[in-house]
Amino acid sequence: MVRVRKQKALVSRSCLWWCVLQCAWMTVAHAAPPEPVTLGLTAVAGVKVGHDTLSERPTGCTVVLVEVEEGAVAGVEVRGSAPGTRETDLLAPTNLVEKANAIVLSGGSAFGLDAATGVMRYLDEKGVGFDARVAKVPIVPAAVLFDLAIGNPKIRPTAECGYRAALAATNGPVQEGNVGAGAGATVGKLMGPQRAMKGGLGSAAITLPSGLVVAALVAVNAVGDVLDPNTGRVIAGLRTADGKGLADVRRLIRSGAVPPPQAGQNTTIGVVATNARLTKTQATKVAQMAHDGLARAISPVHTPADGDTIFALATGAHQGKVELLAVGALAAEVMADAIVRAVQAATGIPGYPAAKDLH
Repeated sequence: MVRVRKQKALVSRSCLWWCVLQCAWMTVAHAAPPEPVTLGLTAVAGVKVGHDTLSERPTGCTVVLVEVEEGAVAGVEVRGSAPGTRETDLLAPTNLVEKANAIVLSGGSAFGLDAATGVMRYLDEKGVGFDARVAKVPIVPAAVLFDLAIGNPKIRPTAECGYRAALAATNGPVQEGNVGAGAGATVGKLMGPQRAMKGGLGSAAITLPSGLVVAALVAVNAVGDVLDPNTGRVIAGLRTADGKGLADVRRLIRSGAVPPPQAGQNTTIGVVATNARLTKTQATKVAQMAHDGLARAISPVHTPADGDTIFALATGAHQGKVELLAVGALAAEVMADAIVRAVQAATGIPGYPAAKDLH
């Protein structure tokens, strides 16, 4: 009898501890996950990132510098119908120059392309560029997004902004949210700006046990919604009429309730980088495959009102054999991750709440 009581007592204690552990697990499971610290694009050795933010509007530019003097093999893919770009034709696989010394992403619409001039000046002072015998010409492709509807449109990134961003570039963790090219970015504009939300800049990286690194940086200024690619849930985008919830553009489009958006006032622009050794043609393919990340995390995407552009950089530092398919597939995954991080890190501005404000 005593033995039975002892056994019952042990069972009771076991149940009690099981309940305690179960409650603790549930508390952790339902708590908001901590924001992981990540290098982002700078996880690729030899790549530096710098921002210059004009907080008075806000707008800004982001510069990706390649520390290797001869640059990184580069490619590009433009899929939106309203792009603002510079030197993208140069990156076509059939053209002469194979490597870029920097990539510039900027707000300010076409005016923001001036930021690349400042980066060229910075690199010229360093003696970095394509050797044209009489001079070394820095190769600085660029893409811009439209954010002139936020604040005073006369305030936009200039050559000085690009120069300052290049000076500020580091190989430390990439700052995210309302910085650089993402400072004035917004999302969810299919029904006009009055129901839109704040976009931003995000960066993410994937490192394999082999040492292969694929990373992305993106400024999210989409006309569409931003989705969690794992669940399909809308994270940020078009708000409901009362401004308190998310309308989900996918349902509205199916109902025929969405008017045509105003062209040229959007655009998601980004860079994927890897330490893999790629040819120019292969880098172009990686840029193409990285657009799948946009399709997973933005809906709709590549619209007539967007100028979606992705650059690809390959430093070639990884000595192991790498399959192009794997690099491209990882580029799509990490781009989707960076898009989600961009809106999660964003902070609301007057008239444009951030994802963290609604959830």
